[in-house]
Amino acid sequence: MPHTFEDLVTLERTAVEAHAAITTAADPDVARQTAVDASAAFQAAVTAYAAAEGEPRVKVEMAVKKAVRHEAAG
Repeated sequence: MPHTFEDLVTLERTAVEAHAAITTAADPDVARQTAVDASAAFQAAVTAYAAAEGEPRVKVEMAVKKAVRHEAAG
C-alpha cells in the first residue's frame, strides 16, 4: 500500500522523537539503533512516495520536514 503525505509526516515525527530519546535512554545503543531504523524507514518511504508522485525526492523530503517543524513550533 503506498504511503500518503500524512504517513510520511508520521514517520518523520517518529524518527525525530527517536533521535531525541537517545540522550535520556537507559540503553543508548538500543535507542540509537531505533533512531537509525526510524530514519531509514522515513527515507525509504520518501523515496517510494516521490517516485509514485513523479516529484523530486528532495522536494518531498523538505516538505515533510517543514510540516513536522511547523507542527512542533505551533
